[in-house]
Amino acid sequence: MLIFEGIMPFLAPSRWRNMAQVLATVDDRSMRTIGLLSMLGGLVLLGW
Repeated sequence: MLIFEGIMPFLAPSRWRNMAQVLATVDDRSMRTIGLLSMLGGLVLLGW
């Protein structure tokens, strides 16, 4: 998992920093929806 998390900051640090700033402005409901979709996507990949 850490390999995948490290790809973006390694390849494009300035874009990653900008993405972090945008995420800081996202409301809680949207963030929870994103988290839920990420977890479901991970479960699908794990099952596959």
